[in-house]
Amino acid sequence: MDHGESIYNIIPPKAVVQEKPPMHKSKHSGTVPPTASTFHTSGTTHPVCSNLSGDHSAKPVSDSTARGFGTVPGAAKPNPSTFMKKGAKTEKVETLAEVKATKPHVLKPTNMAPRNKPAVPRSTERPVCNLVTSKNFIVANAVETILAAPKKVSQGTKDYLSKEDYGKVPKYLNHIKKDMQDEMDYIRGLQQQHEDMNRAPVKPMDEEERVSLIEGLKAKWEQVNTEYQAATHVTKLDTCGKIRRKEKCEAELAQIEKDIERLNKKNILVDASC
Repeated sequence: MDHGESIYNIIPPKAVVQEKPPMHKSKHSGTVPPTASTFHTSGTTHPVCSNLSGDHSAKPVSDSTARGFGTVPGAAKPNPSTFMKKGAKTEKVETLAEVKATKPHVLKPTNMAPRNKPAVPRSTERPVCNLVTSKNFIVANAVETILAAPKKVSQGTKDYLSKEDYGKVPKYLNHIKKDMQDEMDYIRGLQQQHEDMNRAPVKPMDEEERVSLIEGLKAKWEQVNTEYQAATHVTKLDTCGKIRRKEKCEAELAQIEKDIERLNKKNILVDASC
């Protein structure tokens, strides 16, 4: 049986080398941002999408370095070849010789006072001594103060008491009060107009109608009073019906009397919207 064993398989076959196809290179530049990209626009005045026309050769907003994951480890390590030297962070102080050579005017100021002190007085230059006076300075100062003329007031000083509007209300306050009063009158007019619009229209009642209503109410009062008088002899109200009829008659009589009293007044107005 053939189990795949053969003398020809002792020597392994040559490995077939797969030919690698050439690397694909896009015709578009890799540094050009993509069209309608939503990246590189945060925190700027660009719209949500950038490079819609595809004309940008560079990103509208450059990438922020070390924004998400930080810098590369070891990036902040100092460079041993660029060590700090002596006097690198101190200002250079000019020597006196350099100042004399470059800025001689600084050492020779023109507005400075003389440095030499006054000379010592000689033995022949003696001061006047032992001077005595009989003048009483206290009395002299008092007399000079009493006899002194008052100071003249300068002509430029204003006398506010002689002004025309002294003690009077300023004109601008009168204008402000007038404006406020006009505004309040305008507001009251609007409120009155609103109330007149919401108020129901009324009309005066005719005299014949008033008299006829009074006569009708009197006739109604006589009718209710007759019914009420017919039950006044009952002194014992032992049922709910008797009590209810009596209270009803009393309420009707009181209401009719109020209506008659209102109709007896003058200038009665009636709602015209009904």
